[in-house]
Amino acid sequence: MSKKSFEDLGLQPWIIRQCGSIGIKSPTDIQINCIPAILNGSDCIGAAKTGSGKTFAFALPIIQKLCEDPYGIFALVLTPTRELAFQISDQFAVIGKMMNLKLTTIVGGMDMITQAQKLTNKPHIVVATPGRLADHIDSCMTFNFNNLKFLVLDEADRLLSGLFDKQIKTIFSVLPKERQHLFFSATITDTLATIKDFTKNETFLYEASAEIATVENLEQYYILCANYVKDAYLVQAIRTYRNQDENGNIMIFTDSCMKCQVLSMMLNDVGFENVALHGMLKQKMRLAALAQFKSNTIKILIATDVASRGLDIPTVQLVINHSLPKVHKEYIHRVGRTARAGRGGKAITLVTPYDVPNLLDIEKNINTKLSEFKVDDKEVGIIFTQISVSKSEAHIKLDEQKFYEKRGPI
Repeated sequence: MSKKSFEDLGLQPWIIRQCGSIGIKSPTDIQINCIPAILNGSDCIGAAKTGSGKTFAFALPIIQKLCEDPYGIFALVLTPTRELAFQISDQFAVIGKMMNLKLTTIVGGMDMITQAQKLTNKPHIVVATPGRLADHIDSCMTFNFNNLKFLVLDEADRLLSGLFDKQIKTIFSVLPKERQHLFFSATITDTLATIKDFTKNETFLYEASAEIATVENLEQYYILCANYVKDAYLVQAIRTYRNQDENGNIMIFTDSCMKCQVLSMMLNDVGFENVALHGMLKQKMRLAALAQFKSNTIKILIATDVASRGLDIPTVQLVINHSLPKVHKEYIHRVGRTARAGRGGKAITLVTPYDVPNLLDIEKNINTKLSEFKVDDKEVGIIFTQISVSKSEAHIKLDEQKFYEKRGPI
């Protein structure tokens, strides 16, 4: 079968030209399969590997349909993290530039009054995190979704995992019953039954081949080390990677806000300039950190799983798991920040002896065996004391700042 073009999918010429202007010349598999179904009015469930073009699979047909009836809030896109919400908005804005698309992003950490005014002005597209949108609905909203045609759940498995049930229920209670449902994620199998409960129309299901859950261009490694020396191995892994003439951006994932902040301070102290991204930072600081990283001003980002889903930063060439994710699908999302859209990339996971059963389970589920990443153990021994002192000093500074008390919205 010959490769299909955007013209074959039924998209308008001006949308195709906009795609071409940002370097998107031909559709990906998920776009080839889902765009015609969405244009035909079907509910759609799309599951494919990270970096496969899922956002444009729903954004392009929504914008085309919007041109036919550009009135009121036409589409609502729900997504689990603030950073992903802003990225989705940016992608809508690029494609909708020629039609003066009105869109607004509704997330926590921003001024609610300003957001309420924007919602009242009837944007075409609303991209939101469930918590903040539910807050607006609960506080006597002065806007409505009467003209809503599309409801999109991006990272649907996370949104329907139970964490957002209350907020989702609040949002769904004010939406018109007649709407087109679009559900997208890289890991959707576990929640497929739940998703099908929401769909009423004829539903189109696209699931990419799941023989290997991570992309072929991703080189995946592990480093086995004791827990007490893990931070020294992290530093040596970065040094080894840099010594291989690798100069791409690096994302380092850990499992708590405290660990994220401590690692950031420690790495800055030993000469690796970086920024942190986690849920206890104010939203302006989160956006600033991401902007510095995306612009290559700073080439290392330390993050919790607020950055593990959907973010598309082409310069990321290495992902390091400082802590092994508890479930395989979170591993898939984390390492999916590199080797996107046909590019290559590496992922290194630090594994303690206690993590080995979990690692074996992840390897089984992704149908891939990780290779050992070689570092110089002698060098680790040399830097161990310095790293330990830097980490202790970081903890002391955070205690003085009463970091634990600064609980912010996720």
